[in-house]
Amino acid sequence: MNSSKTRIKKQVKKHIPKDWLCELRILYRLTKQTVHDITRTGIVNLVIITTMAAILTIFGSFFRSALSISAFAHELGNVLEISVYLKENTDANVVKNRVKEFEHVENVTIIPKSSSWSNLKREMDLPDIENPLPDTLHVKVDKPENIEQVFKSVRQLQSVEDMSYAQDLAKKIEALNRIVNTITVFVVIIMGILTITIINNTIQLVIQSRKEEIEIMRLMGVSNWYIRFPLIMQGAFYGFSGAIIAVLPLNVVQNGLNHMHQFFMVPTPLYAQTFVITVMFTMAILFGAGGSFLCIKKHLQV
Repeated sequence: MNSSKTRIKKQVKKHIPKDWLCELRILYRLTKQTVHDITRTGIVNLVIITTMAAILTIFGSFFRSALSISAFAHELGNVLEISVYLKENTDANVVKNRVKEFEHVENVTIIPKSSSWSNLKREMDLPDIENPLPDTLHVKVDKPENIEQVFKSVRQLQSVEDMSYAQDLAKKIEALNRIVNTITVFVVIIMGILTITIINNTIQLVIQSRKEEIEIMRLMGVSNWYIRFPLIMQGAFYGFSGAIIAVLPLNVVQNGLNHMHQFFMVPTPLYAQTFVITVMFTMAILFGAGGSFLCIKKHLQV
């Protein structure tokens, strides 16, 4: 029965011509109602926006720091190379070309045994003996997490005598990236829970103060979205306002991280600050509006 009524309603609505001026008037009234609700909340607005700003500042700082730590880890991973020691009488150029075909291999450099022996003799006082060192390949991998895969692939070549790389360092870099990503996700979850809880409690107070007014509107057959919209916009307003305030301390964090990048001569992640601010505003508005929507569903049943 209900489904047939809904279907008839939709069919009727399709044939009703849209009055854009009327639509604009409705939007104006809804906006006015949103401003009225925010004004009526009073000093509580300041507490909510300040709390939101603090939560968003923590999130933004962690997120921006995570991008910098990832950049440091990537830069450190770029210096990691696999040393491949070739068997006697092996053509190094042939092996080099074969290794370059492997996935994730970025560059391969040949270190002739004569060059290695000359460097070693310069650094150490060695007797005049025949060169015991093998020809060596230095294999550079695109990302630290792929170094183990490339190592296993190269090791299968018959012309390879031995291999080595800083395995402990590679594992530490990979672990650091995992920890940073996990912490960032954890902070996002906490931020979402706190934001939705704060907005939920606030909108609940607004609903209680407008209970009779909302009841009258429902009895008059006012659209559910007409009731919901101002409350959802109020939640979005809190998120947006908190994000604006959070930009100020976030800029301080950004400047500090930039100085650190310059000191260690590591490139700053491209558009990092713009990306963080965009994500922060998007999440603040979505969580704010989402918190209001959940509260409306729970307490209004519309």
